[in-house]
Amino acid sequence: VVYIRLSQFGDSTNAEWTKLATKVAGEVSSDKSIKGIVFDLRNNPGGYLTDAVVIGSEFIKDGNIVLQEDKNGDRTPYPATGKGLLTDVPIVVLINKGSASASEIVSGALRDHNRAELVGENSFGKGTIQEAEDLGGGAGLHITIAKWLTPNGIWVHMKGLKPDIAVNVDTKNPTHDAQLEKAVEELVK
Repeated sequence: VVYIRLSQFGDSTNAEWTKLATKVAGEVSSDKSIKGIVFDLRNNPGGYLTDAVVIGSEFIKDGNIVLQEDKNGDRTPYPATGKGLLTDVPIVVLINKGSASASEIVSGALRDHNRAELVGENSFGKGTIQEAEDLGGGAGLHITIAKWLTPNGIWVHMKGLKPDIAVNVDTKNPTHDAQLEKAVEELVK
């Protein structure tokens, strides 16, 4: 099983992701014993919508990754783009209450396209899109300009994504990762 953890969507995400996806695609095609990918998006607070589209596109051949809805209810689709290097690899996505925004976009897209099961805990539920304005002197302002929806039109704001397989953190043994264990189990069964 290939384990990929993405801790945030940031300025260097796309370049780093492209290298990683190319490497993983090569490993998967040359090693037939690989059962799939565990994509860990736990405690990923999100980031850029465009990065979420790029990353989601590696796993989805065609169709929308996310829908942006403005105040009038008009929807702008963001379709899968790119090479789609990992579209045939089984995947399980790990989420929790710290998974927000762009990580929820990727998780929701993979589930809506029947590409992945979500394992873990309910995600955070940040379904809005902000535009950042630099005010100078180190100050900035984030303005909500729209909301985002999963490809099936689901708005996760304040609700989050409910996992397909709920697994709580093992509070009695913090070194035991029951969520990761369940994700691996789902791939190798």
